[in-house]
This record gives sequence, C-alpha cells and structure tokens, in this order.
Amino acid sequence: MPQDKHTNRRIVLASRPHGAPVESNFRLESQHVPTPGAGEVLLRTVWLSLDPYMRGRMSDAPSYVPPIAVNDVMSAGTVAVVEQSNHPDYAEGDWVVSQSGWQDFALSTGNDLFKLSGPVLKHPSRALGILGMTGFTAYMGLLDIGNPQPGETVVVAAATGAVGSMVGQIAKLKGCYVVGIAGGEEKCRYAEEVLGFDRCLDHRSANLSEALRRHCRDGIDVYFESVGGAVFNAVLPLMNTKGRIPVCGLIADYNSTDTAPGANLLPAFQSAILRKRLRVQGFIITQDYANRFGEFFTQMSQWVAGERFVFREDVIDGLDNAPETFIGMLEGKNFGKVLIRVAGDKP
Repeated sequence: MPQDKHTNRRIVLASRPHGAPVESNFRLESQHVPTPGAGEVLLRTVWLSLDPYMRGRMSDAPSYVPPIAVNDVMSAGTVAVVEQSNHPDYAEGDWVVSQSGWQDFALSTGNDLFKLSGPVLKHPSRALGILGMTGFTAYMGLLDIGNPQPGETVVVAAATGAVGSMVGQIAKLKGCYVVGIAGGEEKCRYAEEVLGFDRCLDHRSANLSEALRRHCRDGIDVYFESVGGAVFNAVLPLMNTKGRIPVCGLIADYNSTDTAPGANLLPAFQSAILRKRLRVQGFIITQDYANRFGEFFTQMSQWVAGERFVFREDVIDGLDNAPETFIGMLEGKNFGKVLIRVAGDKP
C-alpha cells in the first residue's frame, strides 16, 4: 500500500513473544500524521532496516537499552525524507538517517538525525548497511577487537549476512585467510565466488567440526561471533593461543525459552579461555563506538568508492510485510542486508 500523506501506518508490538516471534505479536495501526512543533521535523520513512537485535528488544529481560513497550512502535533505523521542518538545521526535502521505527511518519527534535549528502545519496539505503550500523559493526568489531594480522586465519559466522559478509571482505583486505560459515550450498558458493572468502562451510552439515579442522590446519586466530550454538562449539577447540573472539550477536539463542539440552559446555569454554589466553569481548556498536563513527565512515566510503566491496541487499517492498520478513530473517531466510522499502522515493 502506498503512503498517504494524511495517514500514518505504524506496526506496534502487540504482545511479547514466547520463543520465536509470530505475526500475532505485531499489529498494524493507522493514525493521523503528527504535526511538528517548535524545533521539530516531520520525517517520512523511505527505507526501514530489519536487524536481529530487535528480537531482544521485544522481550522484557534486562538489557543495555529498555525493551519496546507493548503497544509501542517497533524500533528501527530508517532513511527518511524531511516532510516539514521547524528546525534551523533541516529543510524540507533533506534526506536523513533516523530512528523512526516501523512507521510511515515520525517526529524528531533533530538530535538523533544524520544528514545524508554527497555520493551516499546515490544509494541512500546503504546508509543503513555498508555505510551504516551494519558496516560499522563489522569494521569496529573485527579491527578493534579482532585485530587481525596478515597471514592469520579468520573465521566468520553468518558469512553471507549483512555483518558477516563485510567482516570477511575486510579481513581479506588485511591479508588474512578467511573461512566463512553459512547456511546452504548457495550461500557458501556466493561467499567464495563473489565475496572472495577462501572457503565457506555449510553449518547444516553433519561434519562441520571435521570440515573446520581440514580447512583451518593452522588453527583459528580470530572468530567473529554473531551466531552462537553449535557453530561456536565447533570453533572453540580450534582457537589458537591468544585468539580473539568479538561477539556482536547470538542469533541461535534469541528465541530460546529453556536451557540448551546436552552437556554443560561452560567448563570447557572457561578452560579454553584460561589455557589459551583467549580474548572474548562482547560489544554493542552504538554503546561502545559511537565516537568513532567518523573514522569508520571515512575509511569505508573510500573502500566503497574504490569498488573494494560487494554488498548485497535483500529488499522487500511494503511496510505491512515487515513482520513476516523479520520472522523469516531470524530463521535464516534472508540473503544479505534485510531492508523494507516503505516508499519509492529517490534523491
């Protein structure tokens, strides 16, 4: 359904999920478009980013930010156009990165906006991906925590996902041997033939541990973690002394409601950390590296301009398709950075 300048469609959290989210956890509502007050701007959403971290915010467990309240709009990063402005720094027609959430229109005081200009306006959706939080997460997690050195072995979980695909390509630029882990032959082929990974292994394979040993003969120096579960269990025994494990997500466990079955692997993990002096560090990109976005943006913009990167977008049209797309993303059905095209505007 196209946008109506008088009606604001918004998708709210109708109920908290127990386990995997279902469509009944979301509700599509309509209301009048709000009017900006003094110092405010009215934003119209064009692109909406869907990311795994949103599953955590649907729960009421303690976290680094408050959970989304039931009946509140689902939160998300967006690229939007300024429709009306009562703010001296923004004019009608400006393109901005915002946190408008899953809705057509939103008000902002301007404090949370990042104005788009120059070459990025040719592909504004990239401000939510390769030149936005996705690329920022890959860049800082790998380079600041992983600290890869030429000739080292880097293993990347979710290798064809929005973050993993970037991690692997940055590691190749740094002279590393890169092994990806992805779901299915098609994704593994893409990682090797298009993204340039040295190898990519199917996590659905019954012999993942054996395949990792075969392709990581010198062990693993850096493991970029975004999955957890069985993939981490296969990687851990191969970590080298003083290996580094940046952790930006644990998507395999986001929908868990009970303690994982099977043996308690915590003692083995703790022993490996001690014996091998591993560095295991979780990070939240917006909490830990906000003051370094400029550093990332400058370098990544140069790499993109030099056509050093491949970046795949998985685009779905229509705000009303956001819940189904989000559920599918958590099941691994996406292929690349997941975006909802809310409107068809171009700069």
